[in-house]
Amino acid sequence: MTPENASAATTEITEITEITADVVVIGGGPVGENIAQYAIEGTDQTAVIVEGELLGGECSYYACMPSKALLRPLSVADSAAHLEGISTPTVDVPALLARRDTWVSQYDDTGQVDWAQGAGMQVVRGHGRIVGEREVRVEDPDGGPPTLVHATRAVVLATGSQAVVPDALQPLSPWTSRDATGVQEVPGELLIVGGGVVAVEAATWMAALGSHVTLLVRGDSLLRGMEPFAGEHVLDALTALGVTVQLGTSAVSGERTDARDSGLGRIHGGRVRLQVADAQGRREISGDEILVATGRTPRLADVGLDALGLSPEDITGAQHPTSDDATGAPLPSWLHAVGDASGEPPLTHWGKYRARVIGQAIRAGATGEVLEPVPETVPVPQVVFTDPQVTSTGLTAAQAREAGHDVVTAQVPFGGAAGSALLRDDVSGTAQLVVDRSTATLVGATFVGPEASELIHAATIAIVGQVPVHVLRHAVPSFPTSSELWLRLLEELPQELRTT
Repeated sequence: MTPENASAATTEITEITEITADVVVIGGGPVGENIAQYAIEGTDQTAVIVEGELLGGECSYYACMPSKALLRPLSVADSAAHLEGISTPTVDVPALLARRDTWVSQYDDTGQVDWAQGAGMQVVRGHGRIVGEREVRVEDPDGGPPTLVHATRAVVLATGSQAVVPDALQPLSPWTSRDATGVQEVPGELLIVGGGVVAVEAATWMAALGSHVTLLVRGDSLLRGMEPFAGEHVLDALTALGVTVQLGTSAVSGERTDARDSGLGRIHGGRVRLQVADAQGRREISGDEILVATGRTPRLADVGLDALGLSPEDITGAQHPTSDDATGAPLPSWLHAVGDASGEPPLTHWGKYRARVIGQAIRAGATGEVLEPVPETVPVPQVVFTDPQVTSTGLTAAQAREAGHDVVTAQVPFGGAAGSALLRDDVSGTAQLVVDRSTATLVGATFVGPEASELIHAATIAIVGQVPVHVLRHAVPSFPTSSELWLRLLEELPQELRTT
């Protein structure tokens, strides 16, 4: 090394800002914020949150919040349209998009930063990458000197996930969920590839905003992985909205005509011509825009795992225990993964739950606090905000049987109780409980219907508490409310389970 190079190297090193904290969290979404909060609250421990985009993450700006800000008014309007004595409401598209912008704080994270700092967390802007044991290097987004953050106790990967776009569709520069929730100009014709939650929710609001939507689903049903009747109800609802749903159809390739380059590596405008394949062969369809909603993958490609001799598969394949402060082999005891980045269910509420559990364990490791054991069975609830809503927790009947349970199910129409029937004049939907015959306890539940999301937490509590169904019969529902569906469902179970 020449003297000149040595001098330059010395200058670079002296320009690096160094910070030390007890906990360093890479990723400032709700999950990252939660684990930092629970790891330090009530102690003198310190936490740094590293975030390269908006603090608050995907959920706050591009997923949960904007999509529900769009869907809720549409649901209210649809409910009103199904009640006699009320004129059918109209959708004010500019006002609806303005409501969305309000709920995402105009894509400004000042409020989130103020909250984090008020809770004792330091926010460091930039892309964080692990460079050694308990060390994270943060590249300044404005090209300034990097920051090296040393963690005395733990480093947490809470980097979330990113949309998966098949290689064959990459040249189309398609929309992903971010584009759909942030829509400004509603396309006249929208092609959506996918049949999961993102696809059916986006189809719901885009159709209500005036787009003619064609939903291309590779499988033979919507919402695969949930009870079959859930996808059937949503299919009927989307069809009633004017959505064209093509099952058994795969997107093969495509091109844009008369497109323009946005200058940011994205191609927009023009027409999308898409080659699709189904049982009858190949054909072409076209639209003004295409949304690809074919799943998400943990964002782990550039977080420095190679510095530790790890791969993304080591993170998502690790056993993530719920009760101690080790992420689980083969990860070092100081390294944790939580939320979408962990490979666990990519749901904000589940990631926040795991963040609370792991954060408390990190705190207990520093304070000696004795924590209550985590329940052995913690079901994962989920809500799909279509109309009707779909909500589930625990196992489907098929999943329960596959897991070795001797299953009995109870199923009733969603309008089978006075309270739920009053929600609309033509209520449709289904409610179902999945019960383990040997223990007479719930292992799963699914509700499809108006406002169904408000019913599922009771099922989650019953599963976590392992409450026998004969005890649940003494939980008296108010009249007339949708909760009466619980009584109808319990009455459908075999008598020996209800009276044991």
